[in-house]
Amino acid sequence: MSIKENLAKVKETLDEGVTLVAVSKTKPVADLMEAYEAGQRVFGENKIQEMTQKWETMPKDIQWHMVGHVQRNKVKYMAEYVSLIHGADSLKLLREIDKQAKKYSRVIHCLLQVHIAAEDTKYGLDENELLEIVHSEEFRQMKNIRVVGLMGMATFTKDEGQIRKEFKYLKSLFDQTKGSLPGLKVLSMGMSGDYRIALEEGSNMVRIGSSIFGARD
Repeated sequence: MSIKENLAKVKETLDEGVTLVAVSKTKPVADLMEAYEAGQRVFGENKIQEMTQKWETMPKDIQWHMVGHVQRNKVKYMAEYVSLIHGADSLKLLREIDKQAKKYSRVIHCLLQVHIAAEDTKYGLDENELLEIVHSEEFRQMKNIRVVGLMGMATFTKDEGQIRKEFKYLKSLFDQTKGSLPGLKVLSMGMSGDYRIALEEGSNMVRIGSSIFGARD
């Protein structure tokens, strides 16, 4: 099936109000343009350098989402254009995003990444660290970032019960955090393998790559 057909098939499964991030990492611009021509405007990349090259060559009405782990020293390369950073997982990183955004007189939207998986290899804040950031005076003083939601990645497993439990937990944290951060509206959870479960558990942003672009090389 073509990228256009794959995209249409995925979109059919999404409710209104759910944002589809087409995860295009490692894929050539030609593939992204095929999705773009089929109406897709939100793309997710996990390497800042690759995302910047694509941003430079592709149409300017695209929203670029940084979905990978972010190194602080690389923030400056995307501060000019990035629409949403999914993986903000420390006060230090937020501080750097705020600093770089200020240089471009921008407010960069971010999601706080929460560690919900049983695997240690995934990044993210635990519940206490999340609340610590949200209630910290330094965070409240940051004028050039806006935390608009939470993001989490479930364990890579075939155990649907485990995946559901992790998404449920993130949704409960999301509801809890909304009290302190009224601007919280995005709950980004779910990828090609588990996004249907994520949607059932309240996700309103899904990150889908292989179901649209095929397996990565």
